Amino acid sequence: MSEMTSRVLEESLGKTVLVRLKGGKSLRGRLKGFDQHLNLVLEETEDNTDKADVRSLGTIVVRGDNVVIVSPPPR
Repeated sequence: MSEMTSRVLEESLGKTVLVRLKGGKSLRGRLKGFDQHLNLVLEETEDNTDKADVRSLGTIVVRGDNVVIVSPPPR
């Protein structure tokens, strides 16, 4: 993980992020933690892949090798 990626994730701790996963799944949750492998801990997570059927997932761990993109909150 690059220094810039780490810095952006550190600035996003405690804030809502959007996470796109391999296979097209899309998650939205509050970033609680991360590591050098881009494993993420998200709280109050929602699976918003299907806008008509948003599902609450609670606190989850996302394995870093499934992450395609993490979008930080708008500034």
